[in-house]
Amino acid sequence: QVQLVESGGGLVQAGGSLRLSCAASGRTFSGNAMGWFRQAPGKEREFVASISGGGGTTYYSDSVKGRFTVSRDNAENTAYLQLNNLKPEDTAVYYCAARSGFGAATSFDRYVYWGQGTQVTVSS
Repeated sequence: QVQLVESGGGLVQAGGSLRLSCAASGRTFSGNAMGWFRQAPGKEREFVASISGGGGTTYYSDSVKGRFTVSRDNAENTAYLQLNNLKPEDTAVYYCAARSGFGAATSFDRYVYWGQGTQVTVSS
């Protein structure tokens, strides 16, 4: 079992930055690939970024590539999502998720454990 707690969301103006954190507990963190997803009002949850258990492989959605950076600190059992050059369309609840395996994945159904989400609101 893995417990995930996100933090770092908030209200920011367009062009601004935020850093989301996802603190994990419950089992060996480095064995779990981590992913970030988001869900805007009235829309389906969508993939944002993912990182393998060792941190050597990352994936990004086209909409955030070049602006967002996913990383992890296995010693601290924490994953991060750095959000730069934010746009109003980035407004959503952001969720971190953990797989039971090591490899990064982009599909929602590959993730077993989910955090409660943190709100990111970008004003124009």
